[in-house]
Amino acid sequence: MTTIQKQEHSPIAHLTAEDVENLGRELDALREKVIASRGASDAAYIRKVIKTQRVLEMGGRAVLLASRYKPAWFVGTAALSIAKILENMEIGHNVMHGQWDWMRDPKIHSTTWEWDHASPAEQWKHSHNELHHTYTNVLGKDNDLGYGIMRVDEGQRWYPAHLGQPLWNFINAVFFQYGIAAYDLELGKNLASKERRRNPAFKARLAATLRKVRRQAAKDYVVHPLLSGPSAPTTLAANLTANLIRNLWTHSVIMCGHFPEGVETFERTSIEGETRGEWYLRQMLGSANISGGPLLHVMTGNLSFQVEHHLFPDLPSNRYQEIAPHVEALFERYGLTYTTGSLPKQVASAWRKVIRLSLPNDFLKKTPARPAAHRAVAEPARAAVAGA
Repeated sequence: MTTIQKQEHSPIAHLTAEDVENLGRELDALREKVIASRGASDAAYIRKVIKTQRVLEMGGRAVLLASRYKPAWFVGTAALSIAKILENMEIGHNVMHGQWDWMRDPKIHSTTWEWDHASPAEQWKHSHNELHHTYTNVLGKDNDLGYGIMRVDEGQRWYPAHLGQPLWNFINAVFFQYGIAAYDLELGKNLASKERRRNPAFKARLAATLRKVRRQAAKDYVVHPLLSGPSAPTTLAANLTANLIRNLWTHSVIMCGHFPEGVETFERTSIEGETRGEWYLRQMLGSANISGGPLLHVMTGNLSFQVEHHLFPDLPSNRYQEIAPHVEALFERYGLTYTTGSLPKQVASAWRKVIRLSLPNDFLKKTPARPAAHRAVAEPARAAVAGA
């Protein structure tokens, strides 16, 4: 992949500026329709998910009191792993997006929710909601694009250190919650100079993150194991395993939504003067979905509908499946391809890109990438209007 502005043949040349704005208006109308129909069934859904998550967590921790016995260890670890995934994906991520703020429930509100994660909610909301969702897949603006540790576009200069990016990505997957915490702090940039290290705002954010990490570690690796008495060592192992499973799952889901072949990247200059319609198109081009059943969708936090989530990040997650056919129909009507695939297919595609881009471009020319499932759309009118 290379940024859409540098591709030899534009895959969106058939779209005019008017097409783009018409598409934006249709998506606005779809969003308003969902907002107008939010109600009791949506509120019941999120409350049911939260109740299920808490039952799983409490039940899992109770079973782990007898974790010296293998059946109890496996059952308790499985329940705790699922609970942690649900809390991070379908609950925490979506609550902090403000998807449920309309309920006016102070217990399920973006301003009050603190999740089971190393990164403090306020820092995550800034880096994710304000930066990532504003600058989706814009090189040099969207830090989610490679998390600052990977080369994600052929246009980026290659260095020998990039040969290690498959390893960096694997390590990031294993310790994902800590990787996200470091990313939210922009740790690499802020530790690069004495002036940044001494900046009071950075020091305050670092202190908040360290406090959160200590609380999380104390809960999972000290308090709960000690409460297990003779089962303390096996309960500790269960907590480590549950966090590892949660980290690997979350990392895989996010990789599937942002990194498979066919997902476009953009130049920084391309968003200057960006219209609402062009922003919508960039979200469509910078996202990919995962096909599957209801259980998969819930366990991914409905980020299996990453396209819909990027278009409408503040709509209730349980409504993405409902609007997906309408969004797909718009793709078809405007001559675009709706990118989706099974979880194994999308994970393999994302890792293939990570490995491919760890190599220099001269090598890439000898081993071309597999054809992408779809090519982007967000610079249609811009190509015609701004000469991009």
